[in-house]
Amino acid sequence: MLEYLRIKNAEVPSLGLGTYRLTGEACVQTVGRALSIGYRHLDTAQMYGNEAEVGRGIEDAGVDRAEIFLTTKVWPSDFAHDRAIRKTRESLKKLRIEYVDLLLMHWPGDGVPLGETLEAMRELQEEGSVRQVGVSNFSPSLVEEAAEHAEIFCNQVQYHPYRSQADLLGQAQEMDYLLTAYTPLSRGGVGQDATLREIGENHNKTATQVALRWLLQQDKVCPIPKATGEEHLRENLDVFDFELSDEEMDRIFSLGR
Repeated sequence: MLEYLRIKNAEVPSLGLGTYRLTGEACVQTVGRALSIGYRHLDTAQMYGNEAEVGRGIEDAGVDRAEIFLTTKVWPSDFAHDRAIRKTRESLKKLRIEYVDLLLMHWPGDGVPLGETLEAMRELQEEGSVRQVGVSNFSPSLVEEAAEHAEIFCNQVQYHPYRSQADLLGQAQEMDYLLTAYTPLSRGGVGQDATLREIGENHNKTATQVALRWLLQQDKVCPIPKATGEEHLRENLDVFDFELSDEEMDRIFSLGR
């Protein structure tokens, strides 16, 4: 059963579906399938070129919009104030919705002051087109700088057992922001890991499920694995009925490079 995280008085489903490189009908079907089996958190971006397909998948699934937590992102070439606003409104049209739950700056930009982009995002927030704002791929010092211009709800970064994010994790817990983990399965690399497989055997779970559980048991962390087939979608969601011990958690932390 899906669990929820509480961040700055908002509730976020603690596991989501990443849609990077999902396109066309496959994207429509995957989103619809994910929602039908219990997913309630979807992640897309303007750069993915699939917002219209994600929107169609949501529409086809017939799930109440209020139940879905939906994220999209602005690409750095659109960080100028007016472009950021225009592009986000285009996203809403493509997604066929009135608001996104979370709008992120996709990467740190250069050329446009951070405050200018975040001011545009705050304006979108004030008009109701965006519920929360945040960043992606930001270092701890850049998150601090961003927080001078807006209330930062999230920093989305690559995070999996082989990639330590200790500094950001500490900051997320201190500042009460969501640390969204993309590529949480290290592009499938965790599946054959001996340590993860051994821990999985203790719980009758796969190495993949152990990697996701490890992320879920860290305060403020939300993994967004990508999957297409129903089997993998279900496998990734089936991680709320077991718990890793402190010793197992530490063994997985020690894999971090």
